[in-house]
Parts: sequence; C-alpha cells; structure tokens
Amino acid sequence: MKKLIIIATYNEKDNIEKMLMDVFTSVPDVNILVIDDNSPDKTHEIVEKIITERYPDQLHLMKRSGKLGLGTAYIAGFNWGLERDYDVIGHMDADFSHNPKYLPSMFEALANGYDLVLGSRYVKGGGVVNWGLKRKIISRGGSLYAKIILGLPFNDLTGGFKCFKRKVLETIGINELKSTGYSFQIETTYKTYLNGFKIKEIPIIFEDRVLGQSKMSGSIFKEALLMVLRMRLNKNSFIRK
Repeated sequence: MKKLIIIATYNEKDNIEKMLMDVFTSVPDVNILVIDDNSPDKTHEIVEKIITERYPDQLHLMKRSGKLGLGTAYIAGFNWGLERDYDVIGHMDADFSHNPKYLPSMFEALANGYDLVLGSRYVKGGGVVNWGLKRKIISRGGSLYAKIILGLPFNDLTGGFKCFKRKVLETIGINELKSTGYSFQIETTYKTYLNGFKIKEIPIIFEDRVLGQSKMSGSIFKEALLMVLRMRLNKNSFIRK
C-alpha cells in the first residue's frame, strides 16, 4: 500500500522538523508532502534542508504563493497524490495536535476494509488535553451541530486527522469541494458517507499545540456553521456512486 501524508504549514518552523521525524519513525515507509503557504518564518527552508540531507525520495515540498487556506492546500495535496498513484492519502496537523503514533492503527483499519479513517477525540478512549472550557464547547458543539443537521453517525466531524483510500477521493469530487476552512473536514466526511464508503473512528488524544500560534478564528467558525446548512440543502448533488 503506497501511503502519503499531507501536512499543511504556515509558520511552523518550531514544529516541522520534529513532526517529520516522528512521522517517519512511526511509519518508515510513508511519504510526506508538506504544503507551505509561503510562511514568513521560512518553514519551507527547513523542509528543503531535510529533503536534501535525509529524505530525498520520501519527503516532498509544495510551495504556494501565500496563505490560501487549509482546504485548498488539502485539495492540492490530494491531486498531487492521485497523480502519483498513492493508494492511501491522509492529512494531519504540523503542531503535534495529531500524534503520529496513531498512524499505524489508521493504516491498519484501511487495510482491513475501511475507506476513510477519522482520528476521533469524541469516541471511547479519545479526548483533548490543555483545552479551556470555551474551546471544548465550541469543538463538541460544532461536531454535534453537524451531526444533527447532516444526520451523520459519527462523533468527531471537525477533526483534521484523517486517512482516505484513493477511491474515495476519486469519487467525491475533490475539485468541487466548497469549504476552505475547518468545515472542509465536515464536507469530505459527509460526501464520503453519502457515497456509501465505510468509515471508522479511531480514538486519539488531541493535545493543544505547545509551540507556534493556532490558526482558528471566529470567521472560520462562522463559515463552518453556514457551510453545514448549505451541505444539507445540496445533499442530493453529492451522491455520485
């Protein structure tokens, strides 16, 4: 199984090297694509150095002109991976909120017949660390809101630690995805579910970043709320199988 992990970065110089090393330690045969939105802190220069000195065949870098959004980064990464015949394409954060130690169990679930695996904070065994009450309410509330409005049987719909089989990405119309922020996660899971693919939630402990700054903002949250309603209204157009 040819595996690719996408890591989107913006000002992650303090995290990126250790994150890359931890991913390669957890899954030695994985390939990683870093998509950097022209980080002012020169994150891409660190990645370029690691490619040259240690991982010329397994580590790849896509540099974009500016901060274009998480959703467009993942779409670019999906297309990059599909063009290069990867069987499995996943994505995770660069800031250690998503621990690479969970990757082997996620890939194992795909090998056992699942088509999409969600790293879930809200199933038995999962959780969050170092979050304040407000953030817990927003996160749990956002997932519950999407779950009810869209009728989805999953508990964590806003998490960004996911692995797809390529047939899912080839089916759901990745170039037609409308979300650019955190609702991107809801949209990809919703379209995967509507098209009859098997989805599994695997418990993860989500730890808040130690270094660097969070990208979450009020505008991103509001965009997610509106996008969920639009998804529900366009439900029938998402079914392709």
